[in-house]
Amino acid sequence: MDKVWEIIRKEWSEVFKNRIVLFAVAFMPLIFVIIPLAILYSMRGSMDAEISGMMTDMPEQFSAVCEGLSATACSQYFIILQFLILFLLMPVIIPVTIASYSIVGEKATNTLEPVLATPITTLELLLGKALAGVIPALGVTWLSYLVFVVGTWVLALDDTLVNAVLAPIWLISIFGIGTLLSISGVSISIMISSRVNDPRVAEQLSSLVAIPLIALFMGQSFGVVQFDLTLVLWVTFGMLLLDAVLLYFAIQLFQRETILTRWK
Repeated sequence: MDKVWEIIRKEWSEVFKNRIVLFAVAFMPLIFVIIPLAILYSMRGSMDAEISGMMTDMPEQFSAVCEGLSATACSQYFIILQFLILFLLMPVIIPVTIASYSIVGEKATNTLEPVLATPITTLELLLGKALAGVIPALGVTWLSYLVFVVGTWVLALDDTLVNAVLAPIWLISIFGIGTLLSISGVSISIMISSRVNDPRVAEQLSSLVAIPLIALFMGQSFGVVQFDLTLVLWVTFGMLLLDAVLLYFAIQLFQRETILTRWK
């Protein structure tokens, strides 16, 4: 593990000099937390009559939760769930931004050959580069979730809202699916980064991994998809299988001799 941690420290010392990486790690989580909390705050002064029309557009599964709640409190609960997918974007976008520079960045700075010449296995090298993206991504995601929970507790009109963000659907999504998404994003980014010659191309192609989540967010916003506990469990199972496949191909596609020959 000493070699892996050395790779991680080396990656962090280089990638965090990039302004795009700093924005993704620092400001994007801040924005994703502020937006839903700002909406909840703006609804505190709303009258039930002003938003009662929203109740008719809500899915049937909210009826039990909203029983005994005001229209405003129920609307807050509904809005909170819509932002769950936004929290899943962080563990994808942040490591992708970091990992997209992992291999091709070494070529741009002329440090690839010395790295590949070191007595380190391909698995150790890729594990170090993957963890360099996954660790900060999960760290800021979990911290953002904690801030969001505290903010919801402060702004909530009913304790049910606090219980909602601590329900299994949130915990499994943030700590389970978020981790698996981060691993898959890093695996894809490393595969792309090991095959292209331009860091900008690597970043642009790697960013495409966020499209399925964006589509899921849009589908949920328009009522096409209902992000419930059953879907969360199926997604978790599917991500486990996908990560195993992606990690296998990432190792198989990373060929030291081929990379050095193509880039000389």
